Amino acid sequence: MLFARSHFVLAYDRCMPSPFPTSLAVSDAISHYRQLRELTCDELACVLLMHGHPIPADTVAEMERCERPVTVDELVAIAYALDTTPAVLLSHIPIDMPEPEGPFGTGLPSDVHQAELRAWIEGKTALDRESRVRWSEERAGRLRVRSAHHEEQLQGAYAELHELGELALQEGDTPSVQRLRWRIKDGEHALNQIEIALALTEHQLDRLGDDA
Repeated sequence: MLFARSHFVLAYDRCMPSPFPTSLAVSDAISHYRQLRELTCDELACVLLMHGHPIPADTVAEMERCERPVTVDELVAIAYALDTTPAVLLSHIPIDMPEPEGPFGTGLPSDVHQAELRAWIEGKTALDRESRVRWSEERAGRLRVRSAHHEEQLQGAYAELHELGELALQEGDTPSVQRLRWRIKDGEHALNQIEIALALTEHQLDRLGDDA
């Protein structure tokens, strides 16, 4: 994701002196999802043409460099061509981009994080204080359930590996042992991500409570 970060910073510089967060998000998202689909700008332009909304490859490149604004019609057409949604493009944030000082969305409170931004764009929540508290409480509850589920699955995988004992060491390269180790690795990663999300959500609830 190093490219995504450098591209995002480059876009920020090119958009000065008016670096609107949503424009930057969409600019980087088009580049990110185009590359994820393994499409060139010319190929994306071809897909858009087949879908009835032609956008030249040069224009796509300008959008990705944040040298040209993306209209709402283009946003919808590009999201469809890239097999994603407008909400995903609008709430996109490069994975390795440090949290900015300003908001993730143009004109929004600076403490609205990505998951809440996505939910708001999709019409699942409002951004008044009461709605934000309710959404965060519900999200924290869901994350706790997911955390408990992943913890249970992970403990089961640990137990299986423990039961194998010396056999796991002797036959560590066998498909069954490899799959078990992959399950543990994936489970640990998923649990870690959930715990981070839960900590952020609980922190958000504390901040919203302080603002009451």
